[in-house]
Amino acid sequence: MVFSSLFFLCVFLPITLGLYYVIKNRTYRNWILIITSLFFYAWGEPVWISLLIISTLFNYYFALVIERNRGSWKEKASLTAAIALNIIILGYFKYSGFIVDNLNSLLGTSFEILRFGLPVGISFYTFKTISYVVDVYRRDVKAQPSFFKLLLYVSMFHQLVAGPIVRYKDIDDAIDNRVESFEGFNYGVSRFIVGLGKKVLLANTASNVASMVMGNNYSRLSVAGAWLGILLLSLQIYLDFSGYSDMAIGLGAMFGFKYKENFDYPYISKSVTEFWRRWHISLSSFFRDYVYIPLGGNRKYQMRNLFIVWFLTGLWHGASWNFVLWGMYYFLLLVLEKTFFLKVLDRIPAVFSRIYSLLAVLVGWVFFFHTDIGQALTYLGIMFGINTRPISSPEVSIHFLNNAVLIIVSVLACTPAASWIYRKIKNRNKENEAGIAETLIRPAINIFILILSIIFLVGQSYSPFLYFKF
Repeated sequence: MVFSSLFFLCVFLPITLGLYYVIKNRTYRNWILIITSLFFYAWGEPVWISLLIISTLFNYYFALVIERNRGSWKEKASLTAAIALNIIILGYFKYSGFIVDNLNSLLGTSFEILRFGLPVGISFYTFKTISYVVDVYRRDVKAQPSFFKLLLYVSMFHQLVAGPIVRYKDIDDAIDNRVESFEGFNYGVSRFIVGLGKKVLLANTASNVASMVMGNNYSRLSVAGAWLGILLLSLQIYLDFSGYSDMAIGLGAMFGFKYKENFDYPYISKSVTEFWRRWHISLSSFFRDYVYIPLGGNRKYQMRNLFIVWFLTGLWHGASWNFVLWGMYYFLLLVLEKTFFLKVLDRIPAVFSRIYSLLAVLVGWVFFFHTDIGQALTYLGIMFGINTRPISSPEVSIHFLNNAVLIIVSVLACTPAASWIYRKIKNRNKENEAGIAETLIRPAINIFILILSIIFLVGQSYSPFLYFKF
């Protein structure tokens, strides 16, 4: 089940909210969230509920052992066992086929392994459970004595299948002591609708246009066509994933949970370093806090630590060499920036540093998209005029003119422009206690986006979020 489906919007969510708010008891409300979350996950993959519960169960057990055996060998042994089991499960389901295929190719062997489809969300909930056990070991949080409350944290449908990676210490108190309010619910609805509009109206449409250019035969692709394709892909990726994060944050607020932001307008960054502070913040902070800093961070072996982090970041996105290459590409850029690029970028006008950052990210998306590295290099060659191609073509002009409004709106959605305009209107009407912005403009926009999104969904086929595959 996906947030941007008619069943979720018209059946699942209203019923879940109705049951949740009819019942006042906190324990029963938690049980409603557990049951509905498991149903949400089972809608597409019922067999993998068992894997989710098993993962929660052994992490629950090891965290308790860690807390009850401070200072003994059992503490570190339990931490090691928990991390190892999490990685083994993730590795088997996500990377075993990739490893075996590469070994067979390298050694000329024909090893076989039992293969399964990738359980949706396994990367996200595995990282959540790892962070929980490590935080218990570090004494940042107490081990959760109730298995079912830990299951609530792991399985919560708001952020189960595509993040953000919510850490237990950020919501441990809210499991028992959260406060639902009209203001929080109202904010949640508004934030959810914004994310829905990003996904349904913008990301899905950008995807349809991008697919006309990318992933096809590039023998007739023009330079302008290549740039149009990668621009639309970059808009799709951001609007799809940030839209999901908006919806997850909004859903959390409807049920009294406060989740941290996962995106901060990354495409306006002035360096690649800044881009990764703004993009998929929960993943970046996970690798920083649980891999980079424990390895030594900036204090020792910094280049080695960066290499490991970006190799793992690339591999986390998928069992394919193009993702590894994508990670290594960012490793190289970040090393160059730390060495001397940042000093140069700080001295030049901001517009040029933003162009550099955006250009670097667009090149990165070429590797991210193409599983065939040769095809990625061909595409880059067309973009930069290395191959002999026409500058433009009638097809590109038609695609651009037909989708000019979409492109403009999508670009604006990647910037703080709309938030800035809204704040200006709100501040101008602050003498009115409620204000025009609060009482008229925002609700009207939300209703318009919701109705338009539902109309679009009626005519669209199933369209999962991009990060479901990760």
